[in-house]
Amino acid sequence: MKFIGISLITEDVKKLVSFYERIFGVKAEGNEIHASMHVHGLDLSVYSRSASIKDMKFSYSADAGCGYTTLLFLVEDVDYEFEKLKKEHVDFLTVPAEYPWGTKAFHFKDPDGNIIDFVQRI
Repeated sequence: MKFIGISLITEDVKKLVSFYERIFGVKAEGNEIHASMHVHGLDLSVYSRSASIKDMKFSYSADAGCGYTTLLFLVEDVDYEFEKLKKEHVDFLTVPAEYPWGTKAFHFKDPDGNIIDFVQRI
């Protein structure tokens, strides 16, 4: 078995894909129903909620449990990434802070409210 990536379900594939392309400096392949991109070792796909219900015959939002998920990305320099993202006008939840488990991190939301955590080991 091999973990291959994460799929985000959304109402607006184009909007979410555009956000991740800007944040990570990658180019997605796909269309307004499904798109995917390779983000620093992670395959990230974005899938239309209405198409997912039609294609899969179940509702991700109704059948997925509580939905408390955070995407974590290990970065070289948290402060640099934080300053860079300020120019993108992202919705920050925290500013860079050190944590007792040996990391420095900050959190922000994508346009759908998914939480992203940029982490640096210290």
